[in-house]
Parts: sequence; C-alpha cells; structure tokens
Amino acid sequence: MAVEDALRAIAEPNRRKILRLVQDDELPAGKIASHFNVTRPAISQHLRILKHAGLVTERREGTKRLYRARLEGLEELRDFLNGFWEGRLQLLANAAEAQEREGTEEQA
Repeated sequence: MAVEDALRAIAEPNRRKILRLVQDDELPAGKIASHFNVTRPAISQHLRILKHAGLVTERREGTKRLYRARLEGLEELRDFLNGFWEGRLQLLANAAEAQEREGTEEQA
C-alpha cells in the first residue's frame, strides 16, 4: 500500500529532511548528500526508499540523477492523515450538538 510505504519512509528524520530539500527545487543526489553527515550510499538508499514510496521523482540528466518531491504522493499521505482529523472533528461537532440539545431541553 502506498500510504504504508510513505509512512515508513517519512518515519526516518533524514528522509523528512530530504523531502524538505526537494520540495521546491529539483536537486542532484550529490547536492542533497552535501546537507548530511552520512555517506553518499546512505543518501542514495534514502532516495530509493522515498522513490519507492512515491514521494520523490527521479530524472536523469546525463550522468546526474535529479530528485524532486512528488506532490501527488504527498497529497495521498496528507489525505490519509486528514482522515483522522475529520473523524475527530465530527465527533467533537456531535458532542457539541448533543450538549446544546441537553441545554435546550433543560431550559424548556
């Protein structure tokens, strides 16, 4: 499931940082790696995981691999997480309405 892969991918702090780096700009792997104190193979592994989860795209330009956040993948993840809030907000609205009805009945 794509959402499960995305949740696993963003569980790791370096991958979240990578997503922030490529959210607005397409960057080569080397430039991404320069922001971290880990090996380039480690960054390549993080990028593979993000790509597999559908959170980044990869484009080749000569010998470079350029990465950019995939908005569609992030939207799927956002929609999934928003589902939790929508349910909670509906419960809150129902409780407020029930409390209002109880107050109205007591006044009558």
